[in-house]
Amino acid sequence: QITGKPLKFIGVGEKPNGLEAFHPERMAQRILGMGDVLSLIEQAHSSVDMVEAKKLADKVKKGKDFDLEDFKTQILQMKKMGGLSALMDKLPGAGQMNMPEGADDKSINRVEGIINSMTPLERRKPDLIKASRKRRIAAGAGVQVQEVNKLLNQFEQAQKMMKMMGKGGLSKMMRGMKGMMPGMR
Repeated sequence: QITGKPLKFIGVGEKPNGLEAFHPERMAQRILGMGDVLSLIEQAHSSVDMVEAKKLADKVKKGKDFDLEDFKTQILQMKKMGGLSALMDKLPGAGQMNMPEGADDKSINRVEGIINSMTPLERRKPDLIKASRKRRIAAGAGVQVQEVNKLLNQFEQAQKMMKMMGKGGLSKMMRGMKGMMPGMR
């Protein structure tokens, strides 16, 4: 209140979408590491394509295969919301957690590049991707074959989680995550 004018917005990034409405209580929660779930929900509501999200949810519920195209859609939605680091800052207790290796925004762009280097058939059926295809994909994306392998391993983990969620295993998954994230009840 040095100028006598109220704060309306805060800058949380260098891009124009880094402007957010200022809420003192939420800012205090972020500073204390308690997260800002309300802002996260508002941001998700404004940036996530609800039609696409519903299609994916229906696909997962029916037990249909979660493919690399769906994985890419999830990554693009995360990028729209400011990237993984911005999301982690708003989750309670997640701000203190160490980010997994390769979870920064540059590596997310690399993952997108690797997926874009695949043919539509390879995106739908990742089991087709063997050594020669991995070399071609790596060359097309300008990365090493190890990064393609790493992406495929991450995708397999995401695919397993989606299958678990489709079978009603969301409560099991949340119980498993409770041990990993302090502050979750």
